Amino acid sequence: MISSIPKTSTSTPIFTKISQWMSGVLEHNPQKNNISALDGVRAVACLFVLTFHLNFMLQLWNINRLGHLAIAILLAGDAGVTLFFVLSGFLLFLPYAKSLLFDSNWPATGRFYLRRVMRIIPGYYVSLFLLILFTHPEYLHLNHIKQLTLFLTFFMDSSQSTYQQINGPYWSLAVEWQFYLLLPLLAIGMRMLVQRGTFQRRIATLVFCLLGVIAWGMISRYLGSYLIDHPTVTFFAPRPVINILIFFFYGCSGMGFHGKFLEDFAVGMFIGVLYIIANNQPQDGTFNLWLRRLSSWFWAFGLILLVVMAMWESDRSAPDIWPFFKSFFPYYLWWREILLSLGFGSCVFAVLFGSKGLQRMFSWAPLRWLGLISYSLYIWHLPLLLIFDSQFGQHMIQQHWHYGTIYALYWLWVLVVIIPFSTFFYLAVEKPWMRISDRLLSKKKEQKMQTT
Repeated sequence: MISSIPKTSTSTPIFTKISQWMSGVLEHNPQKNNISALDGVRAVACLFVLTFHLNFMLQLWNINRLGHLAIAILLAGDAGVTLFFVLSGFLLFLPYAKSLLFDSNWPATGRFYLRRVMRIIPGYYVSLFLLILFTHPEYLHLNHIKQLTLFLTFFMDSSQSTYQQINGPYWSLAVEWQFYLLLPLLAIGMRMLVQRGTFQRRIATLVFCLLGVIAWGMISRYLGSYLIDHPTVTFFAPRPVINILIFFFYGCSGMGFHGKFLEDFAVGMFIGVLYIIANNQPQDGTFNLWLRRLSSWFWAFGLILLVVMAMWESDRSAPDIWPFFKSFFPYYLWWREILLSLGFGSCVFAVLFGSKGLQRMFSWAPLRWLGLISYSLYIWHLPLLLIFDSQFGQHMIQQHWHYGTIYALYWLWVLVVIIPFSTFFYLAVEKPWMRISDRLLSKKKEQKMQTT
């Protein structure tokens, strides 16, 4: 009894100190008013994609004893990219929504671009050149200069020769980067329409603008797919001009499905509008009470919609599992993204406005740590999984090891190699450039204050 008391009393502080130390090491700016639960949501998005690639490597669909529904859900992890896009739309549009609705200072465009450049480009370029050097040295030859240029300019999603080459997840970085370039211009266009009249009129106009962005994303996806499938069709411009427009506004037809995913970002932007309004209303006011009451319904709706989408996706590759979807096959590629983004957006809404228990779940420290390193983890998980698969995994499969053992060893590789390596990359490459960004912006702020 006596010896057990100090053991119990010291174990909690030790864990707390380790947790605080880890958070201090990984967090870039602890004083910044971050929404901690969204770090956990970002980790979930990354784990979705990682799980999809792992399950795809091991051909999970051949394990019939899992059942069709379980397989459909486990192979739906590629939709985690949609969740990333929704989160980006939400977080990056917050300052613009605040200015549009409440006349706060307009976000400086140069500041926005500098932060995005320092946050994305260093990690991407370092990983790109390391992967080229060790796995694809052919891109250093002159006959690959065009493809290399597309990677360097973030247009690797616009050509079949570069789409999902070198590193599969890179295509989504191209989409993210193009959204970064577009967002300040999009917000300026909304400003011309929104910042007039009453507060209610501003909200209505802003919602209308966001619905326009959703329509833009869906129409450009359908139109781009149609034009690629009909290479001789012209509308109001010569075909060479249309091909240029396809390159910039649609991309290549990857796996029968592409576009610039503006509907995903717009759903996140809409949630950002709700969040800004809620933060500028009394916490016990009618609007916030209404949002909290709706949150559990949105959580249930989002989960159900995501499961239905997983079933629909699975039924396309293995027809007749759920015959109900057969009549909807022609519409899948058009409606996939908006329905997925509504599903994920509903869940994000529930996390933001829902119960404290739900927020604590996504604010759990280890999940937040994965969220903080999620960019590095997203970039590096597939190349490192492929190393294990080629060096060990295929041998185990050929030797007919027990499937459960093989699956567990893949996840052990994730825990002991991929996550530590991604953490090192985050600390060695990403975080130093974020600090440089902060210093540059603080100097600019000081200079501006001195001149005024």
